Amino acid sequence: MNTLKRRVIIVTDGDDIAKRAVEEASKNIGGRCISLSAGNPTKLSGKKIVEFIKMAKYDPVIVMADDKGDTGMGDGEKAIYTIINDEDIEVIGIVAVASNTSKVKGVKVDCSIDKFGNLTYKAVDKYGNETNTCILKGDTVNILSNIDVPYIVGIGDIGKMDGKDNITIGAPIITKAMEEILKNYNKKLVNFSKK
Repeated sequence: MNTLKRRVIIVTDGDDIAKRAVEEASKNIGGRCISLSAGNPTKLSGKKIVEFIKMAKYDPVIVMADDKGDTGMGDGEKAIYTIINDEDIEVIGIVAVASNTSKVKGVKVDCSIDKFGNLTYKAVDKYGNETNTCILKGDTVNILSNIDVPYIVGIGDIGKMDGKDNITIGAPIITKAMEEILKNYNKKLVNFSKK
């Protein structure tokens, strides 16, 4: 675990509603949001996002990646791949956003935050309701099954959870997801320093 690397959280959504919620949640956790990484789909290349991450004044740095429903290897997934494979970056977790995209295999989550703010060890659907499986379906998550990601927290589609994730109340659902990632990271850090 290299503490000199930039610590990054990736959110697999980037439309306007998601952008505002991610910006709010980033403030709530004392992180730094790269707002330019937003887009539906992601407009910046992974290489450009990496440059912005390295320029950020402090971390954790939060970035967005979105495929806009592309079930293949879309722009968002290409960006994720580049970010995760940069040797100066440590992706400490992913907030995997559910959608109703069909024909995707999805990804196994470590836990999820449902629309009521409850922690569950199952996946959630687009509306933030707990499902009966650990596999979260989304349009920018397929790549996560094939790469080494330390912690994946699922949430419903930002803005589709009956207002329970609204920025007017502090974007509590995505904030809690990010807090869960930080909690897991800090726990690993403590265990690592005891060795």
